[in-house]
Amino acid sequence: MYDTFMELGLVPEIMKAIKDMGFEEPTPIQKASIPAATAGKDLIGQAQTGTGKTAAFGIPILERIDLKRPGPQAVVLSPTRELAIQSAEEINKLAQYLPIHALPIYGGQDIERQFRALRKKPNIIVATPGRLMDHMRRGTIDLSHVQILVLDEGDEMVDMGFIDDIRNILSAMPEERQTMFFSATMPGPIRELAESFLKDPELVKIKAATVTIDLVEQEYIELPDRQKFDCLCRLLDMENPELAIVFVRTKRRDDEVTEALKKRGYMAEGLHGDLSQQKRDTVVRQFKEGTIDILVATDVAARGLDISGVTHVYNFDMPQDPEIYVHRVGRTGRAGQTGLAMTFVVSREMGQLRDIERAIRRKITRKSIPTLSDVIEGNQRAAIESLQETAQTEGLEEYRENAEELLNDIDSVSLVSAAIKLLTKQPDVTPVNITEERPQFKRRKGFDGGQRGERRRRFEGNHKERKHGNGRKEEYSDNHKARKHSEDKKDEHSGSHKAKKHGGDKKRNIHDSVFKPYFKEI
Repeated sequence: MYDTFMELGLVPEIMKAIKDMGFEEPTPIQKASIPAATAGKDLIGQAQTGTGKTAAFGIPILERIDLKRPGPQAVVLSPTRELAIQSAEEINKLAQYLPIHALPIYGGQDIERQFRALRKKPNIIVATPGRLMDHMRRGTIDLSHVQILVLDEGDEMVDMGFIDDIRNILSAMPEERQTMFFSATMPGPIRELAESFLKDPELVKIKAATVTIDLVEQEYIELPDRQKFDCLCRLLDMENPELAIVFVRTKRRDDEVTEALKKRGYMAEGLHGDLSQQKRDTVVRQFKEGTIDILVATDVAARGLDISGVTHVYNFDMPQDPEIYVHRVGRTGRAGQTGLAMTFVVSREMGQLRDIERAIRRKITRKSIPTLSDVIEGNQRAAIESLQETAQTEGLEEYRENAEELLNDIDSVSLVSAAIKLLTKQPDVTPVNITEERPQFKRRKGFDGGQRGERRRRFEGNHKERKHGNGRKEEYSDNHKARKHSEDKKDEHSGSHKAKKHGGDKKRNIHDSVFKPYFKEI
């Protein structure tokens, strides 16, 4: 087993890029995959998101590209637009000193723009299945010289209904090629594909628990659904995360929580499957750049996001199985950095929490709802730290005269106390409305198999195909299917009925609950 990238014998251009990107040593999936993949072997890599899979197949691809031959020599299939974009970005970073370009191809992007980009004959195509099939039908992508095919997030492909498209794409590829499958689990359809299209593949399996558990502090708070938002605000004020992702179950809740956070003065944006591609790209860019520091996301929309610096993950809605939990929590605690994951648990969901604990082989720490005193104390600490940092900076000379005059009239302790008071953030009490949602309880038969195909029906409804003018399959939205939509309507009516019983207004304010308002002591 190789312990350093240097030992892998990579070309100097790739090594230089790796150093520029700050990679010091390969991750477990990279250590095991790169030598086999570089040698041209077919490969099955089983590992979770956040383990470094993109570099695990991206580096071997770059090593094997024939620089003298224009046009696609490698194709990477991704389940979502976001993952396609980010995989292409990372491959291009690895190829920054090589005359090689990876082109992302996905639905929702201007097709004419893609035509122009394809005419430049990129060596690597990173595509969603729907859009690749479109270009295959149009004859705008020539796959005749493809030597490497990578299927990324194979289990997600199955869940999203891409299995027939994948089969058609594989059948259209040259038989003499290298094929690599990467997947968090190995559901039946992926195993069947592997048996049909891979030749004597090498199996690389990385245990799921090692992905997120070691460096992430994991906690939970048991509370009613109606208390979640105020609790979230208190945690955000206390912890002041640099970058945080708030995971929710549905598109409706995504919109409501995002708008409520904005009303309370937080820099937040939502991410879900119904956003336009331009809006999705803008939100991801803003989060990466730190223009916004809170991203409210559904699981589908967050799939494949690889954003460094995420310090906190908040599971606003309980993940419906251990795999989803691992995917979510794995957004923080990366690259050797510590992170915090907080999960909100309704009392009837405690059984699901215990399932997660058994799967990850770790006890999740129970916490209490923070009180107003806790929040104020945290805000005061932040104010003091800000004062201390500012006091050590340059450019204070112009303020010294005024400071000395103040000290002649006011004692130093009172003056500093006043400064701390001015800098201490006061809790925002703006009323908000968050529609209550009932917990979902479908149980899995184990962590690494079983009823994987039911997962989407549990947390966000099944993906609904977006139909374009010609009726072809394009990308998949995280909207509910008709049955799920009907269930949500029932939930809404139920919630309205309950609200009327409690006082008449069906749009019940969160502060009308038993949970004492944010501006009162708990």
